[in-house]
Amino acid sequence: MSAAVSHVLLDIEGTTCPITFVSQTLFPYASDQLDWFLNARQEDPAVQTLVGQVEQAWREDPDPAARYLLQAAPAAAGTSSRVVPYLHYLIRSDRKLAALKDLQGMVWEEGYRRGVLQGPLYPDVPPALRRWRAAGLQLAVYSSGSVKAQQLLYRYSNAGDLRRFFQFWFDTRIGSKLEAKSYNRIAESMEAETTGLLFISDSVGELKAAQASGLSVLFSDRGECLDTPADSGGFPSITSFDGLDPQPDR
Repeated sequence: MSAAVSHVLLDIEGTTCPITFVSQTLFPYASDQLDWFLNARQEDPAVQTLVGQVEQAWREDPDPAARYLLQAAPAAAGTSSRVVPYLHYLIRSDRKLAALKDLQGMVWEEGYRRGVLQGPLYPDVPPALRRWRAAGLQLAVYSSGSVKAQQLLYRYSNAGDLRRFFQFWFDTRIGSKLEAKSYNRIAESMEAETTGLLFISDSVGELKAAQASGLSVLFSDRGECLDTPADSGGFPSITSFDGLDPQPDR
């Protein structure tokens, strides 16, 4: 990198940790633990609020599969676990309901605290974070997972608690990662110029949106595309953070 930057904005899956961690570890764990968790925490006001939001979304969901599940559910189960079949349906369908994300975050937090879950960062990531912060760069995360989920992964990582290296956290509440205006909002939130931001991601669509907003971008190729070579979309690519030292804009 020769362009001066002030901030480094990082994706997570395929950039700082394996893509499979979410799909093969986090999602199955949340799905397996939801019923137990909702029963154990059904008196928790925060959980009750989220369950109520799930119930409301379920009643308003026009999808035939969701309607079938609603008709088959007990009319008054008396416990939070009534919504579990719908939550499983949302997970299988990869539906992005905010209340589901929040509940998953709570379940994952239990798993991290119990030592069942751990954030599997690539080995080159922790030293790079230390190096970049020592150089005066501001670091941020932008992921489709909730801010809570992001912070849990970095708090309980295989290299210890790394949250101190990040100054900003963003999820899709600020906007879609495929829309250029989201990156403008991020720059505004960080009080930075878009031209001073470097975004690293394994998604060509995200890089296109970021570049359209004026950000410098790098494609993260971690060699996880087993069937075909990774398509960088013509963007400059890296396979590791080793040797990547963006020059701070002073």
